[in-house]
Amino acid sequence: MTLDKHKLDGIEQITDKTLPAEKFEKLLTDAGYQRLGSAPAKGKRVKIWWRHDIYRRIESIYSPDEAVAITAYHIEQS
Repeated sequence: MTLDKHKLDGIEQITDKTLPAEKFEKLLTDAGYQRLGSAPAKGKRVKIWWRHDIYRRIESIYSPDEAVAITAYHIEQS
């Protein structure tokens, strides 16, 4: 519930604490990000990674049903 706490490359600052997944993913895909993969996260949430040809990789955390984006931040690419 801290989506508004992180600045994501190529996207205007998000001012909402959470977003519906559809709206959040549209922001990412409109900026050229592509979904890279997913895995379980703490608290039955879902972790989804996004890649971009220029910008840093994003890790995002969703509600268990993947309907709400809770937070997202940049991670180091390995």
